Amino acid sequence: MDFLGLRTLTVIQNTVDQIERNYDKKLDMLAIDYNDKKVYDAICTGKTEGVFQIESSGMQSFMKELRPESLEDVIAGISLYRPGPMDFIPKYIKGKDHRGEIVYDCPQLESILSPTYGCIVYQEQVMQIVRDLAGYTLGRSDMVRRAMSKKKASVMEKERKNFVYGNEEEGVKGCIANGIKEDVANRIFDEMIDFAKYAFNKSHAACYAYISYQTAYLKYYYPKEFMASLLTSVMDNTTKVSEYILSCRQMGIAILPPDINEGESKFSVAEGGIRFGLSAIKGVGISVSDEIVRIRKEGGKFHSLEDLVERTSNKEVNRRTLENFIKSGAVDSLEGNRNQKLQIVSQVLNNKSKNQKNVISGQMSLFDFATEEDKKSFQVQMPEVKELSREQILLFEKETLGIYISGHPLEDYADEMEKNVTAKTSDFAIDEESNEAKLGDGQKVIIGGMITSMKKMTTKKMQMMAFVELEDMVGSVEVIVFPKIYEQTKKYLNEEARVYVEGRVQIQEDGVGQLIGEKILPFDQTGKELWLQYADKEDFAAREKEMMEILQQAQSGIDGVYIYLKKEHAKKFLGERYLIALTDGLKSRFEEILGQENVKIVTKRLKTL
Repeated sequence: MDFLGLRTLTVIQNTVDQIERNYDKKLDMLAIDYNDKKVYDAICTGKTEGVFQIESSGMQSFMKELRPESLEDVIAGISLYRPGPMDFIPKYIKGKDHRGEIVYDCPQLESILSPTYGCIVYQEQVMQIVRDLAGYTLGRSDMVRRAMSKKKASVMEKERKNFVYGNEEEGVKGCIANGIKEDVANRIFDEMIDFAKYAFNKSHAACYAYISYQTAYLKYYYPKEFMASLLTSVMDNTTKVSEYILSCRQMGIAILPPDINEGESKFSVAEGGIRFGLSAIKGVGISVSDEIVRIRKEGGKFHSLEDLVERTSNKEVNRRTLENFIKSGAVDSLEGNRNQKLQIVSQVLNNKSKNQKNVISGQMSLFDFATEEDKKSFQVQMPEVKELSREQILLFEKETLGIYISGHPLEDYADEMEKNVTAKTSDFAIDEESNEAKLGDGQKVIIGGMITSMKKMTTKKMQMMAFVELEDMVGSVEVIVFPKIYEQTKKYLNEEARVYVEGRVQIQEDGVGQLIGEKILPFDQTGKELWLQYADKEDFAAREKEMMEILQQAQSGIDGVYIYLKKEHAKKFLGERYLIALTDGLKSRFEEILGQENVKIVTKRLKTL
């Protein structure tokens, strides 16, 4: 008997616990509706990040194509999406979509294969076929399954004869005796051998599918509680946290910064969004965050940095912890901006140290006799300094949380990147379910992001090359730029440069992927498209001269001009002769003569660099 420890089971339990706290509702996962059409419709969208077994990009595409309508479809999907059985996917989907067209080799197969639309999907089906068609016993049918899966040629050849012709001495009736033609029996046996090499145990797949459905159910009906629990489960994996936070934002769920007065140790639901867990702040940890939450719940909210320091021990809040609280935004609810708080850290800690020395020596200060109102006047005064720049705030968040919370340096490019990239940096990391990168060795991809670091080196032939760290919205990946490409693109290779990189995936010995850069292009050189809409051919003919005059006055560049005729539903690219440099002024001129609704600028979609 196998016992598998799954992180997902903890995610489910934590979600159920949060639902009970937030809604006073005890959810029994065994009693939920496993035929809920809304849940299956959600799976069919392919937006299954965090859903057990079906969250990889390949599985997301497969679910959109498969369109599961029942748990049986999910079980089959999990079984089919592996090397080998994947070849049967088109046949399965065709059978599912056109059930009346399924042809069975013999009537006995219909009851066995109808649940899987005429395909052999499970080991149990192989065993049932040899029993129902050839009269095998349970024990002998299992022996055939094992022989097929282990490719024992001599055993399979013997069993082929038994399956087709029977073996009276061994108590096997055979297909022919059951009215099945010899060529049909051989064809069925060949198909079983083909599939048995990879056939999945249905009971195993069914267990996985139940968990898949449960996570899909929770994500659909309780998205905030589910995503909070999911984030807590991967708190030590910055790449996964970034990936799931991006999913939350795409779902319309706000991600709130950690907060010592509102947050919990783990990720939690708050104010309609999800609040970052205190224990996820670097240098804090679960024991410290638990203690701070306990102190707050017992003694009330913290009123100032000094209050926080006074009510906690040096073991819980030292200099590093306090600075990381400030940098991460965890003490934004206290007086002062982040820059002001960073300026007074030393003074606040020194004051506490002096007070502790006084207590030890038995001395008392004026502070001990002061009223609460007077105590405020003794507090460290905030310096008159401006807040940190947006860039510095983001850098500090990345330093202390591993990700950006209040924004992202690439957020203004998010829509453009989504159109153009074919892979994310998280696809290069090892997936914890498959234990390998989502991308294949040698696969060609386009990624986009910001250069965060670069290491140049000289080859033995005295040529320059570089190792570039490229970061997108969910993580980072190493890009290797060999001498030839480096020489062509070195002017683009600067820290904080936003670039697209096309190249081939290289899987390293540890399973992590990196990218061999073949082409590099800055974001601002991808080009845009100017679309001008006219009512019909006559309207265009009447205004063409005016349009051409404006275009001839425009600066040449890399942006294309397209004409769209509304009545005819026709479009035309004016060609490379009219590649221009688009400006707001140029756009305004066209809006004056055509109307704002007939002028549109769109980002050009990259097919390849």
